[in-house]
Amino acid sequence: MYNNILLAVDGSKHSLRATQEAIKIASLANKCMIQVIVVIDFSQSTSEVLHAQGKEELELSRRKKLLPIEEKLKSSNLSYQIKILHGEPGPTIVDYANKGKFELVVVGSRGLNSLQEMVLGSVSHKVAKRVQCPVLIVK
Repeated sequence: MYNNILLAVDGSKHSLRATQEAIKIASLANKCMIQVIVVIDFSQSTSEVLHAQGKEELELSRRKKLLPIEEKLKSSNLSYQIKILHGEPGPTIVDYANKGKFELVVVGSRGLNSLQEMVLGSVSHKVAKRVQCPVLIVK
């Protein structure tokens, strides 16, 4: 079974479902580690910084998005780590996944970007095409 899973999340309902699937898969192995990554998009982070009262408030609002995901992981009693990365989500996830020793990447089919709601999300599409290990896209 998989011992090292990369879970890419953004706080959307699709990433919550992806978290649930990663937990199901990880619970089948004895010593599975789930590495959770969140990619802060440069184009969105500029807007967030301008609207935030300060660095603490910005960090708090980002953590609030992850709270339901972290609660699911805590209640599963599985080993996990959360890492926040900065950059364009698709290429950043691909780069991180390919440089790590991951056996599976789990990602939601669509994220928080409403422009791409009609088709398979561009991030999940890029990840599926360019990551060198199996990818599970959860809808």
